[in-house]
Amino acid sequence: MMVSSLKSYNNKKMKLASNSLVEVVVVLCLILFPNCSLATKQQQQPQLKHQHRRLQFGKGGELKILQVADMHYADGKTTPCSDVFESQLATCSDLNTTAFLHRMILAEKPHLIVFTGDNIFGFDATDAAKSLNAAFAPAISSNIPWAAVLGNHDQESTLSREGVMKHIVRLKNTLSKLNPVGAHVIDGFGNYNLEVGGVEGSSFENKSVLNLYFLDSGDYSTVPAITSYGWIKPSQQFWFERTSAKLQKAYEAKPEAQNGSAPGLAYFHIPLPEFASFDSSNFTGVRQDGISSASVNSGFFTTLVTAGDVKAVFTGHDHLNDFCGNLTGIQLCYAGGFGYHAYGKAGWARRARVVKVNLERTENGGWGAVKSIKTWKRLDDQHLTAIDGQILWSKSSSGMKQIGGTS
Repeated sequence: MMVSSLKSYNNKKMKLASNSLVEVVVVLCLILFPNCSLATKQQQQPQLKHQHRRLQFGKGGELKILQVADMHYADGKTTPCSDVFESQLATCSDLNTTAFLHRMILAEKPHLIVFTGDNIFGFDATDAAKSLNAAFAPAISSNIPWAAVLGNHDQESTLSREGVMKHIVRLKNTLSKLNPVGAHVIDGFGNYNLEVGGVEGSSFENKSVLNLYFLDSGDYSTVPAITSYGWIKPSQQFWFERTSAKLQKAYEAKPEAQNGSAPGLAYFHIPLPEFASFDSSNFTGVRQDGISSASVNSGFFTTLVTAGDVKAVFTGHDHLNDFCGNLTGIQLCYAGGFGYHAYGKAGWARRARVVKVNLERTENGGWGAVKSIKTWKRLDDQHLTAIDGQILWSKSSSGMKQIGGTS
């Protein structure tokens, strides 16, 4: 009995020592070799076939992304709408959110759909998995690739934050990932990037000409002295910096070696404190909510500016804000509230943001690098009215320009 206990004790000591050694090796690897990639059992993700689907610009040199923010989906037709006119209440439910998403997909025919958190409203969702399936159903049935990040309400039902993201990455047609495979230690769930290749058959076919970053901005502070929403942590910023640098190196390499970085777009839920830098004179859209960012500034905006590749950031969280403002060369954009169970404002239509990225023509008439990034919003009204068309970034000029319509 004593011999058996002693063996068990020694085995536990050896296991602890082994784990400690692994952690030391990982830290040294990350410090000494920036491209080091070590995965542990915790980071091993299911390698699903649909996650290997590659994003690529189409023959017309265009990529269109639909952003859906704050669906707040719960239990479907039994879940009432919030902040609509009294005359709408009897027939309004989560199914209105579903119908709006179907309409947007049919109208815009996006190449990628991005859900920026609070996909479900956990407190009112009886079964998180069923609510997630229903919320994403229009995207799944469309066979269009889609990606998602978490908000601050997704984990408040029957699945943990990790459990929600693990469920999402197993759904059909999603490109979402639990976390970077090579990141040994990273905060949150749903930190990943997607590369968008040039037009098939062009000299840019195998080069990522547009980089998409997705981050978990957390839910609520876990620091007792800080009572606020979550924020993007140092471990996530370190991963972003390494990934951005790696992508720039690849963009500058042959064939078709380019100067600098391919443009990037970043998607997460909770806005950065810098979103409060604007007033009505220097943004496009409306600001009817406060800026509900974390009460501490983690410095991620500075990290973005330093990296230099991200041209626009897209968030949700504050449903009555839908503006874009340019700060130090980066556009900070809200999508506006999408879901009918989410808080809103009666008479102020639910809405979605569309981003269109166009490539430039090469001298031989083919397609090259990114030329411009445009955006507009559509309202859930009778005509899916398009509003606030603007150029977020162009290769010839880094400033924001107003444009008419959505072309």
